[in-house]
Amino acid sequence: MESKIASSDAEIARCFPVMAQLRPNITRDAFVARIRDLQRAGYELAYLEDGGELRALAGFRIGDMLARGRHMYVDDLVTKEEAQSQGYGAALFKWLVDLARSRSCQQIDLDSGVKRHAAHRLYFREGMHIASYHFTLSL
Repeated sequence: MESKIASSDAEIARCFPVMAQLRPNITRDAFVARIRDLQRAGYELAYLEDGGELRALAGFRIGDMLARGRHMYVDDLVTKEEAQSQGYGAALFKWLVDLARSRSCQQIDLDSGVKRHAAHRLYFREGMHIASYHFTLSL
């Protein structure tokens, strides 16, 4: 198992099928350009592969806030459907924790859809807790 940051267009494009499971509104044609736009704002796309197969991915950014200090915010975290419950999500999460520590982050934050119960179990198992509500107003 190996986790790394997607840097080339080919690596980013390779992540599309797994990301589409979590973000079905993104099209294959727009995916690489959209990730490149996000990267200019600090977004990074990491993926975990095992046996040459992409098994899980995470999109994240490092930020600094008065409320949280320096932190990693995980925008996207998803395991390939047929690879779920095999430890890949947990392995990638642990890699993110190590990366956050190496970048002097004080915590990791993420939002998760209220119906993503399997994901919630993973986050609780990895030591996360519910710290706040996330409110949204569509404009």
